[in-house]
Amino acid sequence: MDSQQTKYITFFSKRREITLDISSILYIHMRRKFADVYVNKDMEYETRTTYKEFKEQLGEGFIEVRRGTLVSIMAIHSITGKINLNNGQSLEYTLRRKKEIEDKLSLQRRKMIQGFPMEGIPASKEEYRKYYRGFENLPFAFTDIEMVFDEEKHAVDWIFRYGNPALAELEGIPLDTLINSSFGSLFANMDSRWLRSYERAALFGEALELMDYSPEIDRYLKVICFQTFRGHCGCILFDLQNIQFNVSSEDTENTLQMYYEKYCMKYVKDHAKDEND
Repeated sequence: MDSQQTKYITFFSKRREITLDISSILYIHMRRKFADVYVNKDMEYETRTTYKEFKEQLGEGFIEVRRGTLVSIMAIHSITGKINLNNGQSLEYTLRRKKEIEDKLSLQRRKMIQGFPMEGIPASKEEYRKYYRGFENLPFAFTDIEMVFDEEKHAVDWIFRYGNPALAELEGIPLDTLINSSFGSLFANMDSRWLRSYERAALFGEALELMDYSPEIDRYLKVICFQTFRGHCGCILFDLQNIQFNVSSEDTENTLQMYYEKYCMKYVKDHAKDEND
């Protein structure tokens, strides 16, 4: 599958025609003449099809990890005793095929990352400053980071390519030191908990909201991350201690309830599942 072209797949699920960007599919699992198509933890589709037909439509961007289960190469974060996906899910696979799966994963990720277009990406610190000049005086921290990959093309670190003054204040490090430095070189106690989400945004174009404690700077952060260029992730960062909540209307309570049900209950459910696995 050409990683630079958007490709779609269309099928019927519960009498509805569904069209999906193939890059949004995490994995599919076949049940005789039916396929369960998983887009994320909360969304799946059932469709009647054959394994051969579906595999041909998905293309080489998917790996068969066990009989009847095809997983997107773009969705795989690592392989241990299970296939660990970028969204936190883990899947069973045929252990005797581990080396074969790892080799295919490495080859396809290498093709994808080496194929990233360079056009339009600033080439120097000055060009980044010019490109993001509208971000200089924002009251919150913003950075554009470039992911660093190891030989197997797994994200292992990131480099600050741009940051505004608010970022330097949040990180407690001057911009001249931050820019063009890797996170791991600046913080010896680097915590990789953010890495998986930044990788998802940088590679697959997902927009994600994160809230967690950062031991490196001893702050509780809210981060909104999204793809800026292929292989790059833009991050808007807030120190949670500095955010003032405002009740703006009578709909605020309904909005909070919706937010709680969508995210907080999902968090509790996922962690309860992880503990039972």
